[in-house]
Formats: sequence, C-alpha cells, structure tokens
Amino acid sequence: MGNRLLTASVVAVISVAALVGCADAPSSNGASSDAAGDYCARMVTNSGGLEDRSFNQSSWAGLQKAEKDAGIEVQALVSTGETDLAPNVQQAVDSGCQFVLTVGYELADATTSAAAANPDVHFSIVDEVVDAPNVKPVIFDTAQASYLAGYLAAGVSKTGKVATFGGGNQPPVTLFMDGFVDGVAAYNAAHGTQVVALGWDKVKQDGTFTGDFEDINKGKTLTESLIDQGADVILPVAGQVGEGSAAAALENPGVSVIWVDNDGFDTLPAKYHPVLLTSVLKNTEDAVAQIVTDDAAGTFDPAPFIGTLENGGVGLAPFHDLASSVPQELSDELDALKAKIVDGSVVVTSPSTPE
Repeated sequence: MGNRLLTASVVAVISVAALVGCADAPSSNGASSDAAGDYCARMVTNSGGLEDRSFNQSSWAGLQKAEKDAGIEVQALVSTGETDLAPNVQQAVDSGCQFVLTVGYELADATTSAAAANPDVHFSIVDEVVDAPNVKPVIFDTAQASYLAGYLAAGVSKTGKVATFGGGNQPPVTLFMDGFVDGVAAYNAAHGTQVVALGWDKVKQDGTFTGDFEDINKGKTLTESLIDQGADVILPVAGQVGEGSAAAALENPGVSVIWVDNDGFDTLPAKYHPVLLTSVLKNTEDAVAQIVTDDAAGTFDPAPFIGTLENGGVGLAPFHDLASSVPQELSDELDALKAKIVDGSVVVTSPSTPE
C-alpha cells in the first residue's frame, strides 16, 4: 500500500523520558522485566505531543496497558516539532529496546530509515503504512464508523445542515470525511430528506482544512463559520484543533460535535460533555497493547492490522449526555446499518480505504 494512512495521565517519568530519552525507568506496576525478561518498548509521538486527545494518547495508553498486564517496560519520547522526529526515533532505537512504536504519517520516513538500518528491531506505526519486514502498520477503516456518524448527524440535525473539516488533506483524515458525507447521503436516501453536508466534496477529494492539528483557536473560528452557514452537527478531524469546535458549540445552543479517535467524553474537559453527540472510535489502545504483548512473547507479523466494525477496531461511542436527542428509531437504524456493513451488504468506500 502506497497511500499514507493516518487517557491516560502522563506521570512524572514520562516528562523525564521526553527530556532524557531512554534512561531506564520502573514500570508503573513495578513488574518491569519479571514477565517479559529484558524486553522493553519505546514510543515516539508525532508533533501533536503525548496528550493530544487523539492517537498519540491512545497509543500511549496501549503501551501502558502492556506494561501493566505483561510487565513490559515502556517509555515515550515526545516530539514537539518536525525536527524532533528522526532524532527521537534514533534515540528509541539506541535504547536497545526490541520494539519501537511510532505514531502518524509524519514519522513514516524516519520509521522507514530506522527499520532498514536496524532489521533486528521490530517497529509498528499507527495511522500509516510502511512496507518492511520488521514494521507492522496499525491502520483503521474509519470510514465505516464515520458512515454511521454521518447517518446519525443527518438524523438529529434540526437545520438540515451538518459539517466536517480536517486538519490537513491526508488519507487518515479524509477517510473519516468520506464516510461521514456518505452516511449523510444514506440517511437522505432512506428518509427522502435533503440534509446538506458542508466542508467536504468526496468526488473532488477537497474541502475545508485548518492546516494543522494543534491550534484550537483555528478550530473555533472555522466551526463558528460553519455554524453561521447553518450547520448544527460538526465532525472535526483535526486532533486538538477539534477542541475549538467543542468550544464554539458550547457557545451556540443546539450545536453538537462528533469527536474522533477516542471517546471525547473521556478525554475532553467535562465542560464539553453537553455538546458531545458521540465519537468515531479507533481502538488504538487495544491494538497496540496486543501487538507489543505478542512481540514480547516472540510473535511478530508485519501484515497490517486493519481496524473495522467487524473486529471492533472502529465504532461509535455512546451518546452519553445527548442520548435523549437520539430517537430510539434512529438508534435502531444505526444498529441495523452497522450489521449490514459488517455482513457486507452495505459497502463503505473511499479512495483512502486501507487494504
């Protein structure tokens, strides 16, 4: 595959790891090497940092789960900018650990180079594909779950307009957006409605983007513009930028937000709970935990892990505080639609669908 596919608190040792890299640190449960021998793992974040309320945070939670459950010693190297990426990957390799996890398309080149130069080290990369015998990609068919989110958004919209935007025009982002607009179209076809999806043209593969994944103010400004155009349900696919959407929704009664990657009800500040309709989930935590635990046990397979609705790798979060806004009939439709996607009678497509 040539396409680029794109809560846990950070304890003090992680801050140290970000500064000094791979100095030995005890496991949080004190087990360290008892269960896994001398095995250790390192993670390198992309420029979004460790507490990005997105895939860095979920990936780190996966390593922490492996640390707790399998006694694997883990540390994270936090990248704050592009110039940190390759040096942090090299530092992870120089630690002598057997496993290095990198997160995001920004780390594809550094991961490719390091994997080629260190064939005895096993790597895994989240939301990207690197084709090498010692690299396991972890990718997700988020279009499937976003299709459900689009159907939901169209079903609860009072204005007849919903919207999505991204941090950048990249396959891991646009995959969400493709599924979302197709889900809106599916609702229209089923109900004879004409709900409009702003922010993304699937045919042209072009739409609305902030240009980064960190600037919350950009997210708020863009969301306010979409609200001004009539949108009352908004799906930001932009990492931390999406918090700006939640802030804008909080100031505009009747507007709700669909989060991505993890359950925003768990990772965002509680003040945003009243505007979170659901989240399009990527089960990065469990995927990472399983891959590194298997590797520690001597099993490594470079074939990509692809998260789907069928294997639980993607899905929709509960409606939480907004459950009363989702009619039971609509909820039942979503359950039936999910079953059809799982059994193949409904096929969700995108130019960025992982293979």
